[in-house]
Amino acid sequence: MEKNLKNVLVISFGFLLLFTAYSGLQSLQSSLNSEEGLGVASLSVLYAALTLSSMFLPPVIIKKLGCKWTIAASMCCYVTYSLGNFYASWYTLIPTSMILGLGGAPLWSAKCTYLTIAGTLYAEKAGKNAKDIINQYFGIFFLVFQTSGVWGNLISSLILSQSSNKVEISEKDLECCGAYNCLTDTTNSTGSERPSNSLIYTLLGVYTASGVLAVLLVSIFLDQIKSDQAETEKEKLEASSFWSTLLATFRHLKDKRQCLLIPLTMYSGFEQAFLSGDYSKSYVTCALGIQYVGYMMICFAGVNSLCSLLFGKISQFTGRKLLFALATVMNTGCIIALLLWKPHPKQLAVFFVIPALWGLSDAVWQTQTNALYGILFEKNKEAAFANYRLWESIGFVIAFAYSTKLQVYIKAYILLSVLVLSMVTYGAVEYLETKSSPGTPAATKKENGGPHPQETRM
Repeated sequence: MEKNLKNVLVISFGFLLLFTAYSGLQSLQSSLNSEEGLGVASLSVLYAALTLSSMFLPPVIIKKLGCKWTIAASMCCYVTYSLGNFYASWYTLIPTSMILGLGGAPLWSAKCTYLTIAGTLYAEKAGKNAKDIINQYFGIFFLVFQTSGVWGNLISSLILSQSSNKVEISEKDLECCGAYNCLTDTTNSTGSERPSNSLIYTLLGVYTASGVLAVLLVSIFLDQIKSDQAETEKEKLEASSFWSTLLATFRHLKDKRQCLLIPLTMYSGFEQAFLSGDYSKSYVTCALGIQYVGYMMICFAGVNSLCSLLFGKISQFTGRKLLFALATVMNTGCIIALLLWKPHPKQLAVFFVIPALWGLSDAVWQTQTNALYGILFEKNKEAAFANYRLWESIGFVIAFAYSTKLQVYIKAYILLSVLVLSMVTYGAVEYLETKSSPGTPAATKKENGGPHPQETRM
């Protein structure tokens, strides 16, 4: 157990170091690289590349390199994005965004494969239930990994708060904040001037070093898996060609329920993009300053993590319908509040209440949508979750793509419309399930089988 536990901890802390850097950078893109919408454009390209990567690359890369070196190589893709931010331009950030996106899917697939094989091997030796050991390994992984959002954003806020470029915000400047923003590339300057290059380079240096440490940790200390099961996994991967993976994903769209779940799945991408792109720039950075973005995202991540754990446990008592209704009410209330609220530095608490409530809602969207996919498509999970990654990524791509072209209030109305459509189509899915099995309500079925909610994220 000691050797296996060591490998689980190596992967866990490797991902913690890597995503400490990535989560902090993602939260800052719309504010730090706001000129001509470069930051959000890079995120749009990133998720587009991730979409393609999810459909094609994991089987091929893992087959060629094995799990250990796939994880190490994919981590290097993330490091290039940190390096691209040192001299952020269309010629550096867009290519490194593509590289990161292409490395994202193999990274997560290799991690899942490694932990699954390691858990199965130990269970065979110890005479224990493989499922229990695998769940234990994944539990350890996410216990460590989920704190990355806190550390990454805390680092950015602590470093950027040292800026001496803070300016007094006039009432006239504040008119450009909020839902009816002025749609200028200089929105960032109302709350504070761009931090000095020395501070930005310090932040990027810390993030780059964190990513490099992750690569070294995995390369040096993670054991390569050599077993009969690993060979079996390789054979499975060999059978998964480009076209078979692609065809299985799109064949799954013949299922009416999958088509009805597309709006809900895309909404997950829309709402996350709105918070990290629009709320962080047009509300927090505009009225308070870029140094507050990290604190805001810590609030979101903390509530999200706690509620994910809570909702995962209470869903067996409440059923998913009630939780979806709660998330809909909360998200709708937040969107309406953002449409009516004019952000002001004197209302500091409000800036944190919104992401806290948003985190509560997002916890439902992630845990319950993943569980729903696992329940509805139990016999065809691979194709189902390939569709999940596909449509959520498309939601991110679309939301980030129009981010710089539309005012915030228009994007808020789009978000609200997609939410309403999602609940209508989700209701249709529940109706079909009830109709097909009237004696077994869908809400009482065993809600497991899907990946952990964070696995569908970057």
